[in-house]
Amino acid sequence: MNDRHAPYDADAPAYRFGRVAVVFDLDGTLVDSEPNYFKASLGTLARYGVTDFTWADHETYVGISTLETIEIWRRRYGIEAPAAEMLADANTRYLEFARADTHVFPQMRLFVEHLREAGVPMIVASGSSPEAIDAILTGTGLAGPLPLRVSADEVGRGKPAPDVFLEAARRLGVRPGCCVVIEDAAPGAAAAHAAGMRCIAVPYVAAQADDPAFTTVDLLFKGGQEEFTARAACEWLERSASAA
Repeated sequence: MNDRHAPYDADAPAYRFGRVAVVFDLDGTLVDSEPNYFKASLGTLARYGVTDFTWADHETYVGISTLETIEIWRRRYGIEAPAAEMLADANTRYLEFARADTHVFPQMRLFVEHLREAGVPMIVASGSSPEAIDAILTGTGLAGPLPLRVSADEVGRGKPAPDVFLEAARRLGVRPGCCVVIEDAAPGAAAAHAAGMRCIAVPYVAAQADDPAFTTVDLLFKGGQEEFTARAACEWLERSASAA
């Protein structure tokens, strides 16, 4: 593996990405937002009488949209409150945490910078609400290089259905087959495969790296963010373009 901090010249002739567009998942992929979602979940569930929710429980929902997570909670815990009410509560709590403290994974920020320098079209496709996506991108400085975004709230079905990724391709004006998805969770990897897109997977939960959904991806960093480097991802894109 190359030095993760070595300089990378995105304009060098050796790095040509071809006709590719990159679709980024947000939570757990670009930013480490899961701790904030966990804290928000604790607050929302406590409001409805659930006090035994753990981090291990939270990990089972990584990659699933907030709305779908709440629907599962309602069935699992017998909560009778409307899903819309719970969603509003969870989003309000999450946005408070997100605006105060959200960290971008350094190598992911570098990857975004290299792609922007190379003129690669990019978009964020996330299970989070549009408000949460905008708050995080603005607060972390990613809104500039990533002005396009689509939320699972804006499509019919969340991941593992391909809807959000297909909408991302539509907004970019490219064929799904031209897209490479960057994902951290098994539902997202499954959604990318269903959309007919290539996928680079960087599992957020190490224990999920052997999930069958990850067998469909084109490049897997089993060690997650500890293993991922912008250089390795760029070089894979360049090799893929050369082989096309």
